[in-house]
Amino acid sequence: MITALSHTKIQSQNLTLIGFGIVLVLVVLASLSLGAYSIPFPQTLSILFDQIGIQVGTFEVQQANVLLQIRLPRILMAMLVGGGLGIAGAALQGMFRNPLVEPGLIGVSSGAALFAVIFMVIIPAAGSLAWIKTLGLPLFAFIGGLICVTAVYQLSKSQGRTDAATLILAGVAINALAGSLIGLVLFFADDSALRSFTFWSLGDLGGATWAKIPVSVTLIGVPSILLLLNSRQLNALALGEQEAFHMGVNVQQVKIRLLICSALVVGVGVSMVGMIGFVGLVVPHLIRILFGADHRLVLPGSFLLGAILLNFADLIARVIVIPAEMPIGVITALIGAPFFIWLIFNLNKSKN
Repeated sequence: MITALSHTKIQSQNLTLIGFGIVLVLVVLASLSLGAYSIPFPQTLSILFDQIGIQVGTFEVQQANVLLQIRLPRILMAMLVGGGLGIAGAALQGMFRNPLVEPGLIGVSSGAALFAVIFMVIIPAAGSLAWIKTLGLPLFAFIGGLICVTAVYQLSKSQGRTDAATLILAGVAINALAGSLIGLVLFFADDSALRSFTFWSLGDLGGATWAKIPVSVTLIGVPSILLLLNSRQLNALALGEQEAFHMGVNVQQVKIRLLICSALVVGVGVSMVGMIGFVGLVVPHLIRILFGADHRLVLPGSFLLGAILLNFADLIARVIVIPAEMPIGVITALIGAPFFIWLIFNLNKSKN
């Protein structure tokens, strides 16, 4: 009986993930077609099939160039960053056992932004060496995110346990400190660096290129897979750290692994597209509300839904003010902030 129920649950989870995959494909196809330069859907399919040697229609060279050189790398970057933020948020929420935890709220994003700004302003010579800029910026951002989230984690620990209120307060303090240090670094920056930072800080996928995709796949995709492999451990941690320990989970080792992988995913994402808020909060919480708290579904579901959400937000950002383009961070904040307020309201309501 138990085996049959478990098999049914796995089938249900697989169908849910397949459904997310289908929605992601539809959003990607819409993103490829729509924008300031519209490409009819039949031509979009013709261009894609042409890349695998199948002739199904005609298209213009300009359409192919826009789709393959501008939109496709942008969409792939949105999938990686959105998926990475979603799964990192799910992992951190599971580790801290707190639905209010979000990479931006506990200092990962601000720490990554601080070190990214330091790299961009203090090491301007990196611009002349493409490989240093391609690898150095995400690695710097990773170090910054890891330092900040470790500081928040240590500050929130009390008698071996993580206090939720202290965690949030520590995150606010670290974010404020990182923000002030960013301001200090920018004080010594030139006008060009200031302008670049302003657009970057609001979130921008316009800089996505094919050259950045391999680095993003490696530094976001690989740690995301490592996070997926910790679903059983996160399910055990949901019962409590002592219970997880008695179930054979090395709690400290799992925490360190989750912190490093999450910091790497978020840090690289921030370095590639700037500050994207609320994805890591909204996505995993929606998965839990709709499909339950089993991390075997929450983690992969958060990756897919994060990829869907960021691509959808990018699509809105590109079409809402044609021919201009709205910063994608503005769209995610407009979606995420009301959800965050609703979440706090419901948590307070449940306590009363």
